[in-house]
Amino acid sequence: MTAGLDAVHLWTIGLCGLFIAVTLGITVWARRSTRGAVDFYAGGRSFGSTQNGLALTGDYLSAASFLGIAGLIALRGYDGFLYSIGFLVAWLLVLPMAQLMRNCGRFTMADLPAFRMRRMRVRLACTTSTVAVSVVYLIAQMVGAGALVTMLLGIDHGGTFLGMTGAQTRTAAIVLVGVLMVVYVMYGGMKAATWLQIIKAGLLLTATALMTALVLAVFDFDPSALLESAAAASGSGQAFLEPGRHFAVEVAGDPVQTLVNRLDLFSLGMALVLGTAALPHILIRFYTVPDGRSARTSVKRTILLVGAFYLMTLALGFGAAALVGPEAIAAQDPSGNAAVPQLAAELGALVAGPVGSAVMLAFVSAVALATILAVIASLTLASSSSMAHDFFGHILMWGRSKESQEMAVARLSAVLVGALAIFLAVRAQHLNVAFLVGLAFAIAASANLPVIVLTLFWRRFNTRGVEWGVYGGLGSSLLLVLLSPVVSGKTHPETGANLSLLPSWIDIQVFPLENPGLVAIPLGFAFAIIGSLLSRESDGDRFDRMRLRSLTGIGAS
Repeated sequence: MTAGLDAVHLWTIGLCGLFIAVTLGITVWARRSTRGAVDFYAGGRSFGSTQNGLALTGDYLSAASFLGIAGLIALRGYDGFLYSIGFLVAWLLVLPMAQLMRNCGRFTMADLPAFRMRRMRVRLACTTSTVAVSVVYLIAQMVGAGALVTMLLGIDHGGTFLGMTGAQTRTAAIVLVGVLMVVYVMYGGMKAATWLQIIKAGLLLTATALMTALVLAVFDFDPSALLESAAAASGSGQAFLEPGRHFAVEVAGDPVQTLVNRLDLFSLGMALVLGTAALPHILIRFYTVPDGRSARTSVKRTILLVGAFYLMTLALGFGAAALVGPEAIAAQDPSGNAAVPQLAAELGALVAGPVGSAVMLAFVSAVALATILAVIASLTLASSSSMAHDFFGHILMWGRSKESQEMAVARLSAVLVGALAIFLAVRAQHLNVAFLVGLAFAIAASANLPVIVLTLFWRRFNTRGVEWGVYGGLGSSLLLVLLSPVVSGKTHPETGANLSLLPSWIDIQVFPLENPGLVAIPLGFAFAIIGSLLSRESDGDRFDRMRLRSLTGIGAS
């Protein structure tokens, strides 16, 4: 390692250690003020709309947003920004639903349909989908953490760190992140998780704003000059700023494949837009504020913050293309995840030479790791809360459990979920992280969204509809992915190299799309509707009471 690289490592480790120390201190404080289930599951409902808006922003902006989207823009140009559009538009769907869900629910997604229907069967189905989405998303984040650490330490392509190889360091990072997430949830509950998200959101927005200002300053705050320089450096000219280079690619002489590519893009967009409103760690955030109006206001704050962030990713992505260059970015990491750290080092060098480069790179690296830690903690809390409140409290204990019992089970569940996530993430270190994130959104949109929407707006919806919707949507998503090119049968059109998860000699591909949302989401709604129509169960009076409560908030406290 060079002296400069050692300095970056020391700064990175120091800043990461500082963040962990501060958040562990907050966890100890939160433990002392967590006395009951409302404190553990919902933070005492004591957070204001601005605080919750920041926390929602922190929950939503994962490392994939910070590193992945900017990297895609740097390598793919206009097409990379399509992810940002999908992620942002999703909140326009969340806005009208936030107040309704806060008024009707208590701690978890299952509280919503259980207001109207047979509680045990409904809660079992909702617990299953909550844990499935959370674990898939957890694996993606933890695999990303391991890859990020080895990349930042410069040992992803060889070398050692503290005597460990790249593979060993990646495994150690996954285990460390998993242990920290269990500690945050076990001892701090929702209060610690919320403050962790608030701090992380502040750091992330500060780092992004600082880098955006520096990028624009290099080009005299002229966006046109930035875009022209990025297009020139890309080697593709004006085509770099136009659609069709990565998504919905038109294949000459093959109209069928062209259609498949376009449908795949639409399918991905459906999952991103519709899945957000049904992500478990987003849903439980609505219960941390005093009332439905505060929940709606917090979403408005989130839309502003998330919108500003994704606009800034344009500057980061095109800035990386212009100042670092796509070739240098791809040489470090073909997926583009290194673009933001490389840009940070370049900007720091322009401002203050080698010292500025080391400090800037370390700061951005620490923020990226903090981003992963915060999202993982929220996902663990969502799954452990559902296991304790829904499965233990209302199924095993028939709704007669004590708060102290539920909280003890929630802490135990956090350990179990953490251990499972660590084991699976270590085993899945070489999986495509983007695929896992897309799958989590697709499952949420297919299994959870039909239940939420139909519970709120359809009088005829019933227990069988919930079960069919959840299990049908979940099963459809997983089956379609299993039969998709992601798992088998995909090869590089020019080199013939295998691009699927399974060995090239295994080919079970039947479904042509890599993203199952286009088919799985309508199937989830269809299963829910058909299941309801095949059942004679009716709960018109309870639906009327729920509608009154959802619109007015009467009884929500």
